[in-house]
Amino acid sequence: MLDAAQIREATPWPELIGAIADILGSDKLVAPERHVHPVNLAGRGTGSLLLMPAWCEREIIGVKVVTYFPSNTGTPSSTTHSAYICFDRQCGELRAVLDGDELSVRRTAAVSALAARSLARPDAARLLVIGTGRLAPNMVRAHAQIRHFDAIQIWGRNPAAAEEVAEVLAGEGLPAEGVANLDEAIGWADVVSSATSATSPVVLGEQLAPGTHLDLVGGFRVDMRETDNVAIAQAVLFVDTVAGAVQSGDLAQPLAEGVITERSIMADLRSLVTGRHPGRRTSEEITLFKSAGFALADLAAARLALRRADHPCP
Repeated sequence: MLDAAQIREATPWPELIGAIADILGSDKLVAPERHVHPVNLAGRGTGSLLLMPAWCEREIIGVKVVTYFPSNTGTPSSTTHSAYICFDRQCGELRAVLDGDELSVRRTAAVSALAARSLARPDAARLLVIGTGRLAPNMVRAHAQIRHFDAIQIWGRNPAAAEEVAEVLAGEGLPAEGVANLDEAIGWADVVSSATSATSPVVLGEQLAPGTHLDLVGGFRVDMRETDNVAIAQAVLFVDTVAGAVQSGDLAQPLAEGVITERSIMADLRSLVTGRHPGRRTSEEITLFKSAGFALADLAAARLALRRADHPCP
């Protein structure tokens, strides 16, 4: 069993970003479409149970099991909890159980940084992270691995929480500060990364400056939305996987309304990593990367963690 601290130690950012890139370049992996099941929360709305399986040809079968309970907002319990379970690919025996929350946070941030490598302008130097949850500081850490940022801003609905995140990052030597004016911060940033559970847009298309890269990682359900139709319509669209991303509100809603079609999606992350799509084409275009989470990234992170923690796959 690997706990959160062991996973952090065993998945340093450069190696984790590289492991995800490597797995996307392989054709010896299987990743069925994820299952998302609604869970009635007895008068407290609806939650979700997610199952995300993937496996290697001769190593392990991995399944991430996730609960999402939005009713936990404002309570000591997180809205999301998960575990990653590994079985031997040859005999089916249980091999390992990993802290799914830490694994998810780190692979999500690594995926966004990997996409930004192809989609943000080469001279991008100002990063804005929207959100103050567990994912927010890791988004900064991962993005800072692929490029130098002269300035980093953190915005949250709770200004004190934004200041706390910025203070932690500043203590690590990163040029981070909390900000109160979101509209100004969006127009200021070269890279905007939104990691929230919002159900109505927090990033408006009219706020985005030409050449911005917009990274959306918070929403995975059809009722979750971090940006509006203006941003979706004007941006060059990229996704982690088409099957997962079109189930998230940021794409599912404009698809249903006819604002875009699936043909509006330029490429997925595999195409960016393997060079089948070149990514950003001009310095003026607005690029948008929608990540809803995908099982191969979890598998890549789990394999790396097990190997570096001296529990390699068979």
